Amino acid sequence: MAQTLEKSAKSKTHRLAGIITGQRSKWLIVIAWVVVMAVAAPLAGKLTGAESNDTSAWLPSKAESTLVLNITSKFQSTDVAPAVIVYERTSGLTSVDKAKIAGDVQRFGAVNGVIANSAAGPYFSPDGKAAESVVAVDVGNGWTKVSGILGDVRKIANNSEGMTAHITGPGGQAADSADAFKGIDGTLLYAALGVVTILLLITYRSPLLWLLPVISAGFSLTCAQAIIYLLAKHAGLVVNAQSAGILTVLVFGAATDYALLLIARYREELHRHEDRHEAMSLALHRASPAIIASALTVVVGMLCLLFAELNSTKSLGPVAAIGIGVGLLVMITLLPALLVIFGRWLFWPMTPRNGVEVPTARGLWAKVGRAIARRPRMVWLVTAAVLGIMALGAIGFKANGLSSKDTYRNTPDSVKGDAVLSAHFSAVGAGQPVVIVGNAASARAMEGVLHGDSNITAVEPAVIKDGYALTEGTLTVTPDSAAAYATIDHLRTAAHQIPNADAKVGGATAVILDTERASKHDRQMIIPIILVVVFVILSLLLRSLLAPFVLMLTVILSFAAAFGACAQIFTHILKFNGADSSLPLFVFVFLVALGIDYNIFLMTRVREEAHHGDTKKAALTGLAATGAVITSAGAVLAGTFSVLATLPLTAFAEIGFTVAFGILLDTLIVRSVLVTALALDIGNVIWWPSKLTKQSVGK
Repeated sequence: MAQTLEKSAKSKTHRLAGIITGQRSKWLIVIAWVVVMAVAAPLAGKLTGAESNDTSAWLPSKAESTLVLNITSKFQSTDVAPAVIVYERTSGLTSVDKAKIAGDVQRFGAVNGVIANSAAGPYFSPDGKAAESVVAVDVGNGWTKVSGILGDVRKIANNSEGMTAHITGPGGQAADSADAFKGIDGTLLYAALGVVTILLLITYRSPLLWLLPVISAGFSLTCAQAIIYLLAKHAGLVVNAQSAGILTVLVFGAATDYALLLIARYREELHRHEDRHEAMSLALHRASPAIIASALTVVVGMLCLLFAELNSTKSLGPVAAIGIGVGLLVMITLLPALLVIFGRWLFWPMTPRNGVEVPTARGLWAKVGRAIARRPRMVWLVTAAVLGIMALGAIGFKANGLSSKDTYRNTPDSVKGDAVLSAHFSAVGAGQPVVIVGNAASARAMEGVLHGDSNITAVEPAVIKDGYALTEGTLTVTPDSAAAYATIDHLRTAAHQIPNADAKVGGATAVILDTERASKHDRQMIIPIILVVVFVILSLLLRSLLAPFVLMLTVILSFAAAFGACAQIFTHILKFNGADSSLPLFVFVFLVALGIDYNIFLMTRVREEAHHGDTKKAALTGLAATGAVITSAGAVLAGTFSVLATLPLTAFAEIGFTVAFGILLDTLIVRSVLVTALALDIGNVIWWPSKLTKQSVGK
């Protein structure tokens, strides 16, 4: 019965493949996608305007700092951000300097975008070498406008020979962040396009064939962006610069991978069939189960991110899933139609000819397979041991978040301003106050909590409104330091003990602390969920329990080895001071979800071949047939993720580098050597408990 159902499903798949690649239907499919593209392109261009990059778009919705932000909006507009202007003359401020600084405070108020009468100061440092002023910036028109507003403020402040001025505080940091993300979509798009083009030219050695996968990937990205824009605009989907940037590299990389697998199978069938329509129909029929299973695995893996507390992580899940889903649809409909329309001459000068032997049997990976087959157990034991040693590199590596100065790979103005504040002022948290909110009747008690902490100064009298009280204090320690985080915990303990106050502690430092703790929670929850989900999918696809178990072990080992190696590179070569708290989860999700693609590509082919003979022979045939395409796909995906390193942000560089390194390790060593050696050593038993085990044994 099961075999009958399987044959029926294959028959339906074959008929559908025939429709997609038919003499007339291929033109209808291309026309349909052109129409969709014409509608999608204008919508895709609006995605950047629909991004939410303010604090609430990143924070956990139930975090204490988020609740404080919600209550704080009753006292002050959320469209206002303080910016701290810091002046310094290392030899000491002169009387002319002081007069200019005082005059600047008045001139700041005339800048378009600065809240009228909001400028405060100047406040001079005890050593007489620095001064600071604070202005409130209107961010009601979007955080991207902050950079331009503060640019005008900077022109006023910098107009003095020998005295330097920097802008920091929440406003200054927001401006630097906006500058870092400026043009991110275009930068990543063109970088990914360039990498994919070069790698496809190397892979196919054809001056024209590379165009069709690139065009199809472009269709995929544009349509995905249009859908995401509509959902962000009308269905409440949260999109930020991080998820939009990752979408670009993910779609280009994964969609091109699917194209490589399909084209490789199409090339095989062109050697066996004269009619290109028949060849594509068979190629699509035989390759689509692996492609669809791979894509659905990534989609489900990405949707597991919906269990995250951190909004920035949670929002990435559906954004990435939509991108992969659209990429899959394009690559199994538009790309086959285009390939059939243009014919086999696209492969020139290496045109596949009917009746000529498929070269995989004598290729590099066939030779590698024969070498592994001599002593498979020794190969997988040594390979696993080496990977295990690499994994040890992660010991002691801290992914607990990056300080402001370590967030960027360069030194933006806000970081320079923080350094000046730390050098000359005891209250280095100016512009980033610690905030306590609670019931109005407990106002004095909340003030007392702030007064009672040695790391807090300049406590503001509580303001009462709508039954709530709000009071603020300034940190005397760096706002993103361990001492500041300990202060938040101490204040929360004291505030929570005020009877009937319902007091909560927030502010910029609390936001960072809550973000890091949410990231840790997300890692502990989502990683096991993804492992279970992927195991179930592999079990259903391969109709086995042992094979998925073995494959999952190799995936975990591959991730650990890549993370350990990159931890050492970041620490000792690139000199990064730690890592963003999201790094372990994001790398795990991408390496497991995308790495499973190569497991599926290889093992579905091995399973297909095992129906015709012994599993050991099938493993060698599967490696010979898929080794080249898996290597090419891995190179493309690694190349696209590596373009994240073109951004001046440490977190993106770490994600891009680690995922790229992990994918190359996975394709060149884990998938092609370790998995093949394990399949050869385990043999027919690897399909346990499916009937294929007994069928193979009997042959």
